[in-house]
Amino acid sequence: MSLESNLRAVRDRIDAAARAAGRDPASVALLAISKTRPAADVRALAALGQLDFGENRAQELIGKAAELTDLPLRWHFVGQLQRNKAAAVARLGAVVHSVDRPALAQALSRAGEAADRVVEVFVQVDLGGPEGELGARGGATPEDVPGLADTVADLPGLRLRGLMAVAPRDEDPGPAFQWLAELADRVRADHPEAVELSAGMSGDLEQAVAAGATVVRVGTALFGRRPLTS
Repeated sequence: MSLESNLRAVRDRIDAAARAAGRDPASVALLAISKTRPAADVRALAALGQLDFGENRAQELIGKAAELTDLPLRWHFVGQLQRNKAAAVARLGAVVHSVDRPALAQALSRAGEAADRVVEVFVQVDLGGPEGELGARGGATPEDVPGLADTVADLPGLRLRGLMAVAPRDEDPGPAFQWLAELADRVRADHPEAVELSAGMSGDLEQAVAAGATVVRVGTALFGRRPLTS
């Protein structure tokens, strides 16, 4: 299938899921995960109107952004970010979906101030693994999320957009996403500006939208399976 037909199919899935949940389809944004994909694929999707793209490695993000400076793209960083890469990501104006510890939040805030821009961030929540074990997919422990959200909200170089999470592998994602939505509600009680929820990927976006996701992160359904890398 072509990128155009893939994009149409994904948007149709998002629209159908939103309507099934009694939501406005416009309330759910599509973030195209372009990691490992060539800049040409990003350019092709941008020509079709898709402008939000996510990367999970800082060097790949920096390189791809440099190739595509002529396009009005909005970059997002969705991987585990090292503090020594925070400044480069902040300078690009990328939205960071994976803030999982105070030290990273502080580094991003300093980088944002140095670049004279506010870095938009999501706090990443660890939803656990098949046996409920933490650490499987990255993120802050649920107990630490409210405090981390407080830290982010208080830092001058950051703006808290909401929470992000990846569903546990090999489980029905619905209960995990519902639990995430409840945690997001608790965070919003203290931080009303944190209205967004980044959740759902190619295989589970319908369940995420049903739970209130405002951003779904889709790679495989758009680009096909990623090539194997070492």
